[in-house]
Amino acid sequence: MTPLSPATTRRAARAPEQAGPPPARRGPGFGLRRVGVQLLLWGYTALAFGPLVLVLVGSFRTNADILQQPVGLPTSLDLGNYQRAWETASLSIYFLNSVAVTVAAVSLCVAVSAMAAYALSRWRFRGRAFLAALFISGLMIPAKLGLLPVFYMYQSVGLIDSRIGLVLLYAANGVPFSIFVIMGFMRGLPLELEEAARLDGANPGRMFVSVALPLMRPALAVVTVFQFALTWNDFFYPLVLMRSDEKYTVPVGLTRFFGEFAADRATLFAGLVIALVPLAIVFALATRHIISGLTAGMSK
Repeated sequence: MTPLSPATTRRAARAPEQAGPPPARRGPGFGLRRVGVQLLLWGYTALAFGPLVLVLVGSFRTNADILQQPVGLPTSLDLGNYQRAWETASLSIYFLNSVAVTVAAVSLCVAVSAMAAYALSRWRFRGRAFLAALFISGLMIPAKLGLLPVFYMYQSVGLIDSRIGLVLLYAANGVPFSIFVIMGFMRGLPLELEEAARLDGANPGRMFVSVALPLMRPALAVVTVFQFALTWNDFFYPLVLMRSDEKYTVPVGLTRFFGEFAADRATLFAGLVIALVPLAIVFALATRHIISGLTAGMSK
């Protein structure tokens, strides 16, 4: 066998020292702390989902059963509560208004924010830093402080009591936060794929659609969920800007719903469940996209 050189022997002797100290051993209290944290999280989950479960179960019970025993399981599934909430209480009109306004506003906000964030994070041009700071500065100003100028402007152009005006207002309010999130995500993405597409002759529009948008999917999912929840649950703007009862969204319509069906708890619970269904669907779908995007990035 060929003997090792003195330099190799010295490097081998120093290798254990360079490897660093062994990992610290976990003390006996680590398991108790872990159990305590899990109990705390499960307790918070129970507090958060407990009222939702009571509302869901109560929506299938009869009103007499709820008044007699407020907490309990349904003896039979009473789907008539949902029919009364949807048809008799005009919840269908408020629901369709909310779906139309929310989907249009979120789509417009995400589309504009994705294109603006891509340009601000990838292109180099004069005034780029100023435009980025101008968009981000919208996060520091509460949107409701500008309601009075917006109201007068809408009144002058005929957008009061208009769903289009509501869509434009929601989309504009969501742009600063959306650009902030997407820009931060884009800055962490490598440029190799876009450079390869440029070498293949792709123009900026093609690179945005074919390369950048698929990579943005986790950020777009976060922005969509956040803006959808804010727009769907907003009570203030429809109350101020809408005048016709048939143009109200679900939050404003539920206030009338509560006054009309205050004594009918079962129908009231059914109306609340109907209002929560779109949020639950969006959260479920977006969570799947976020997790798939993160795991794909980790595997790379």
